[in-house]
Amino acid sequence: MTVDAAAARTAAATPASAALPASPASPARRGRPGYDRAQVMTIAVQLFNDQGYDATSVADLAAKLGLTKSALYHHVESKESILAVALDDALTGLERALDDAVAVEATALASLRHIVRGAVGVLTAKLPQVTLLLRVRGNSEIERAALERRRAFDHRVTALVREAQSAGDLVGDIDAAVATRLIFGMVNSLTEWYRPGGAVDPEQLADDVLRLSLGGLECDPDGGRAVGGSL
Repeated sequence: MTVDAAAARTAAATPASAALPASPASPARRGRPGYDRAQVMTIAVQLFNDQGYDATSVADLAAKLGLTKSALYHHVESKESILAVALDDALTGLERALDDAVAVEATALASLRHIVRGAVGVLTAKLPQVTLLLRVRGNSEIERAALERRRAFDHRVTALVREAQSAGDLVGDIDAAVATRLIFGMVNSLTEWYRPGGAVDPEQLADDVLRLSLGGLECDPDGGRAVGGSL
């Protein structure tokens, strides 16, 4: 097992409190009638996705909710706190999927299958938050902290890809970092068309992503490139 692989299978996910500044997850304030904090967060994240976080002002959000700005502050501390909570929600889901995979699976390949399935599950369950995560550009401390957590996640997955290649379970003629980007490029592309409650079943979707991504990288028992791969 390589040093990177060993680190991937033992490293703990970055604590949210260490990665994202401030304290957006502090006890919820009492809201005004008509909305609770969770509803305000949901509407705010959707508005950020629709018109861009930087382009959305507190006044825009208050208008969307039909509240004054002072009334909005009874629900949330700031626009930045909404962003921090949403990004942390998406990242924590991904980190937990990775931690669970390396804790319960016996091989790097099995861990990768677990992670890809888990990532699809996080995306389909938390589509607005993951969409927002994929659109941040590092324009604030909160965004830079989120991007650093995502890079740490990618590095751990890349180390697992490299370990699976060393074990002969994945073809070795594709760079591990490139393979990771291709796999998660497919997963991330789901934000462009997947809609909760639609015709596509999330479990079947995870199966399909696994077959098309990892399946094309797996080796057959004779060490050649697999066709389709197994789930």
